[in-house]
Amino acid sequence: MKKWLEKHPITLICIVVAIMLLPNLDTIGVTIMEARNFITAREMVNDGHWLLTTMNGEPRYQKPPLPTWLTAFSSFIFGIKSIFGLRLPTVIMIMILGSFLYKLSHKILQNSAHSLTNAFIVITSFYVIGITIEAPWDIFTHSFMLIAIYHLFQLFEKKTPNWKNTLIAGLCIGFYFMSKGPVSMYALLIPFLLAYGFAFKYSNLKNKSISFISIGILAIIVGGWWYVYVRLQDPLTFNAITQKETANWSSYNVRPFYYYWSFFTQSGLWTIPALISLIYPYLKNRVTHKKAYTFSFLWTIFTVILLSIIPEKKSRYLMPVLIPLSINIGFYIEYLIRNFKDIKDKKETFPVYFNFGLIALIGILYPAIAYFYLKDNIAGYWLSFIVSSITLFTVGAYIIFYLKKKNMKRVFFFTVVFFASVLITVTPLSKAFISSNYKPISQLNHENQLNVYVLNYVAPEMIWQFGNKLPSLQLENGLLHFPKENEFGILTNAINPEDYKRIGDLYTLTKKSTFDLNFVDSISRKYNKRLLSQYYILKKK
Repeated sequence: MKKWLEKHPITLICIVVAIMLLPNLDTIGVTIMEARNFITAREMVNDGHWLLTTMNGEPRYQKPPLPTWLTAFSSFIFGIKSIFGLRLPTVIMIMILGSFLYKLSHKILQNSAHSLTNAFIVITSFYVIGITIEAPWDIFTHSFMLIAIYHLFQLFEKKTPNWKNTLIAGLCIGFYFMSKGPVSMYALLIPFLLAYGFAFKYSNLKNKSISFISIGILAIIVGGWWYVYVRLQDPLTFNAITQKETANWSSYNVRPFYYYWSFFTQSGLWTIPALISLIYPYLKNRVTHKKAYTFSFLWTIFTVILLSIIPEKKSRYLMPVLIPLSINIGFYIEYLIRNFKDIKDKKETFPVYFNFGLIALIGILYPAIAYFYLKDNIAGYWLSFIVSSITLFTVGAYIIFYLKKKNMKRVFFFTVVFFASVLITVTPLSKAFISSNYKPISQLNHENQLNVYVLNYVAPEMIWQFGNKLPSLQLENGLLHFPKENEFGILTNAINPEDYKRIGDLYTLTKKSTFDLNFVDSISRKYNKRLLSQYYILKKK
């Protein structure tokens, strides 16, 4: 079995991702970005809005449709209400990301073990997993771009055009355009091109000019047709959305230039190795492939610099930097695997003992820590608690054992196992912390016979959970437009005094329920009033 897996690294990567993510794929609640995307997928399936995409019945052209199509197709198999089915395509994209990071690394390094190390680092980096929940469509655009980069790298290395590389690179850049905005090209492709030029030098570009032109043409056709279609079918809405999205780059979520300088912390378990891998003067003469290390270092740095220049900054925009950073970290880990037993300098050994010792300590202390936080909510979760405690304690003990023996290959392996174990065994315990004030809205659509409308604001998570569209009572000018029914329901986050008076002149308001999608108590600092909705029944006077 071991030899078979060594000969099939891509299969091994996919198996690890599946084991880590699939068992608890539907455990964590749907986030705001997921809700928006899942609503759009639902309206594709239910209403046929495959091209002129909508969210809650309103045009939603901010996001290209390819990831939503894939999600909608998955829902045909698992059902439109299946969170597992809706999230499955993102897990597949993580498999693709890890696989093509391995393939790119192997093309550069010609070393299977080192390349597999790089792949394991990227699939166990904190924000690579986190982005699939916080902004799930980002993993699609970056994965498609990495496939394109892999084939571009091969094209750059060859003396003559290769039409397989040309075709796949063009298609995948087109798929990137059909998945998200310009972030991946700006933060992944352009830094790659710059880093490649500095580290490997371009050659024979003139001989391959037809390939590069073909890639551009193919990418424009594949990635641009939907935008042209929407522009022709709904020009006013399309232009308004485009102008708003463009303006956001310079006026929305504006952060200082240095906002991204802690980017290496997004790698989670690998934070300290990431930081050390970026000390170029220290590591450049310790790696086995100096030119490749220079390439990954520059690719990482160029990505951070370009992202820092843009005024609009969000933490999720940092996710693409984890791709070259994983290769960079891999050089440091590979150096430790080769040489740690012979390193005597405490300045070199201390960060290693501290980083991996801390991870091991967390595993060993986990049973006590988890019981302390769970003791009031542990009823019904004893099995999960016991399994997670035994697993993490054991993995932590193994990390300590091999750390003492200076066997960094095993230390790295058990660190990956530690990350996977947390996702597999600890995630189910998150349900134990759901507050008593949590009250879902999912039953309202089944129990209520009245039509329901939205007044002012209702969270996308609420609309998703409701299971159907919730038309708005408000017109674009802010005025209220009441339905013809004598009796109907409304959901609202809050009613301002002016609207309350106008409604009260025409209808009797009866408050029936409060729905709350917060998993924490109302006294918590994490409590979000955005996830609160009041349900009223209005009856014409």
